[in-house]
Amino acid sequence: MLNSRLLFRSGPILAAAAALPAALAGPSAAASGISVSTTGSTVSVVTSACAQINGSWGTAALLTSRQASFAQGRQVTLAGTTVSQSAAWTGVAPGTYTVVVVCSSGTTAGSQSVIVSGSTAPTTPASKRPTISATSSPAPSRGVMGGLGGAARDYGPLTLGVGAALVGAGVVATGWVLRRRSKPYRL
Repeated sequence: MLNSRLLFRSGPILAAAAALPAALAGPSAAASGISVSTTGSTVSVVTSACAQINGSWGTAALLTSRQASFAQGRQVTLAGTTVSQSAAWTGVAPGTYTVVVVCSSGTTAGSQSVIVSGSTAPTTPASKRPTISATSSPAPSRGVMGGLGGAARDYGPLTLGVGAALVGAGVVATGWVLRRRSKPYRL
């Protein structure tokens, strides 16, 4: 009888502990960001985070270091399909820029900084082409992506459910072992 009361009292706590990993991993696993690339004086951005609302995917803006808001940048409408949306700017002068993508729902898909060193002509030898580098900063709405390190992948709900069940089983087993050690005469 005592064991059934103990399980009845600790059941909701154990269920919450088992559901916690799935709840925490859900939004971050489904979120996707943006990918910015440069070729010469052309900057392009690709994302798969936006959904089409009223015939529009959203907008992307190219901001210089002196521009503080999305409205001040060079804005381009996103075009694409449900798989990916993209935008591009041509004739971009050398400098440091920030690309921001805002979906038609009003959410920010992400932002990324990019450095354009200059334009490359097809006749320029590879050894004399300017260096183009990019640095990224995660969008604030995505939260912390610690520990993913390039292995970010959207696992389905079945995989997350199995992982949550394993974590829950580990929590239950740990609780049982600790209780058993503190009072060996009880189950």
